[in-house]
Amino acid sequence: MRLVVLIVLVVLAVWLVRRALRAASTRNGPQMRDRPVQQDLISCARCGVHLPRSEAHSVAGELYCGEEHARLGARPR
Repeated sequence: MRLVVLIVLVVLAVWLVRRALRAASTRNGPQMRDRPVQQDLISCARCGVHLPRSEAHSVAGELYCGEEHARLGARPR
């Protein structure tokens, strides 16, 4: 009988701790790391793939998705 009471007390304690932690995290609101950062999307001059401006490679005023496309230059029209 003591073992059953001990197990019930441990389960109750774990449940209360998890509940308190969950309430504290929702009370603080969403964290900054949970919010997506808004960035301008650009289109690669070679293949047309869209990517954030911060990840683009700029060569001669054109923006490319990677070093290889920057080396190859803009798509022939």
